[in-house]
Amino acid sequence: MLFDLHTHNERCGHAIGTIEDYIQSAIKKGLDYIGISDHSPLFFHEQDHPNPRYSMATSDFANYVGEVLKLKEKYKHKIHVLLGVESDYFPRHIELYKNQFRQYPFDYIIGSVHSVNRKSIFDKSRWDLLNAEQQIQEKEAYYSLIQASAKTGAFQILGHIDAMKGYYPPFSAIHTPIIDETLKLIGELGVAIEVNTSGKTKDVGGWYPSNEILERALFYGVDVTFGSDAHIAERVGDDYLLVQQTLKEIGFEEMVFYVEKKRQSVLL
Repeated sequence: MLFDLHTHNERCGHAIGTIEDYIQSAIKKGLDYIGISDHSPLFFHEQDHPNPRYSMATSDFANYVGEVLKLKEKYKHKIHVLLGVESDYFPRHIELYKNQFRQYPFDYIIGSVHSVNRKSIFDKSRWDLLNAEQQIQEKEAYYSLIQASAKTGAFQILGHIDAMKGYYPPFSAIHTPIIDETLKLIGELGVAIEVNTSGKTKDVGGWYPSNEILERALFYGVDVTFGSDAHIAERVGDDYLLVQQTLKEIGFEEMVFYVEKKRQSVLL
């Protein structure tokens, strides 16, 4: 069975194509389930749409949900359309986000850390003046946020858990025990991580997370799901079969996905 839980669309301002474009691409590629998970609004901001190149407007969120549900019905005989969202994790605003999300029938919510110490995780300039000890501190700050996001209970899936390497490949070589600590916690909490194939579109290439992290995730009993993180419809399902094969080689016996926030599994 084929599924993709992480896709975006034009509402977020940095993806191309409509929600329907992504659904139709999934159908053409033979997927059984397609999850629509665009970036959530900046609910805490006083402006309705403070960053049009980053996320949708707060006033458009109900329209987003309504459109997904309408298309879910339209295509129900061709594919299962799942209602999702990718939510930034902002510690100070998590209750606000929970209150927003509980108003709608989400199948799953992806929690992602995109900012550490007030800088984008993709801002490679953050590393320019850091010594070895400071680099470890920066990496540990990232994983501390991921740990905190897992503890909130707000998310079924944690997004791209080593994406900080995207434009700084040496990130993976910064050694710290916090990665094992984070995976152990995630496994205990029963939250899934995704294999996200959008790393291939960044300087680092490949996927998030690395195979090394996936091996440790298996050791700690962490559930694994799949998301292309497609920002163009052509990338829907990208590398899915190769991901399945790789996970099986690592030792995983199943992948998971969510329907009405209930865990479903696919044997590998």
